[in-house]
Amino acid sequence: VSTAYIYTNLTLFYLFPKGTLKGFDQTINLILDESHERVFSSQQGVEQVVLGLYIVRGDNVAVIGEIDEETDSALDLGNIRAEPLNSVVH
Repeated sequence: VSTAYIYTNLTLFYLFPKGTLKGFDQTINLILDESHERVFSSQQGVEQVVLGLYIVRGDNVAVIGEIDEETDSALDLGNIRAEPLNSVVH
């Protein structure tokens, strides 16, 4: 079982949910467990929103990548500032 960053273009979750990849199919539908989303702001640090078990439709997936848990846990999310991404327009 791998840990993956999933970039989606869902209206509600336009950043990247992170979680443990539990399953997928031929159309890249994904099942993530213990997932959370990192919400960025230019005013305050990164907020982590717990999502739990999360299913992502394959047509909303742009990139899947394995992460280094040691590097990820060393990030000081309270000091990271960034402008939020705009909503995807179809």
